[in-house]
Amino acid sequence: MVPLAEPLDIVEVAGCTARQGRFEAVVGGLSSTAVAIRHDGNQYGVRISLTPLGARALFGMPSAGLAGEVLHLDAVLGRRAVELTERMRAARSWDERFTVLDDVLVRAAQDRSAGRARDLHLQPEVAEAWRRLLSSRGAIRIGHLADELGWSRRHLGRRFRDEIGLTPKEAARVLRFEHAHALATSDDELAWSHIATATGFADQAHLVRDWRDFTGCTPTEWRRGETLAH
Repeated sequence: MVPLAEPLDIVEVAGCTARQGRFEAVVGGLSSTAVAIRHDGNQYGVRISLTPLGARALFGMPSAGLAGEVLHLDAVLGRRAVELTERMRAARSWDERFTVLDDVLVRAAQDRSAGRARDLHLQPEVAEAWRRLLSSRGAIRIGHLADELGWSRRHLGRRFRDEIGLTPKEAARVLRFEHAHALATSDDELAWSHIATATGFADQAHLVRDWRDFTGCTPTEWRRGETLAH
């Protein structure tokens, strides 16, 4: 995430005070806990979502190395992070900002790829497991997925966690929540029972438990306090 006005003010990260503070630009991996960001309602910027292969290409590491972390972008992108932030903030239009984004990130990937092509590939079974989890938005049985890949569920869990940073079950949980959050954000009148059914939760109570874990409040409390953009 690259904020284009004030730095990002992270005020809570799963009770870990060491990862709180102000960030000119921030990077993080998949996590099953929430990050709270404080702003006055006028904050804007760019958020880039990377695939596991994208993380390897840009940062030279598996995305597992970022799982659960909140880091200053320059910790993994070096001098390119400073260039990216300064040039994007100096840009006068969104077209110019996206041109800067493409330019800096392509050169960062080229820096990493020189002589290291073999490090930029995922194990095919892990790549397919990630693709299936994404396409189903987490609504897939992990045991069934392991059988289709020809691996045991335990072996899949270990190899997937080594690359992605979460087990397939944990990643599916994050993806289901993201789907539910997207539905709730797009339509603030949609019943929670309908959202639970549409996103693969066992029932509404299951959705409530996960929502509380991810946001620190119930879905009803979240909806009451959230300002939704239309």
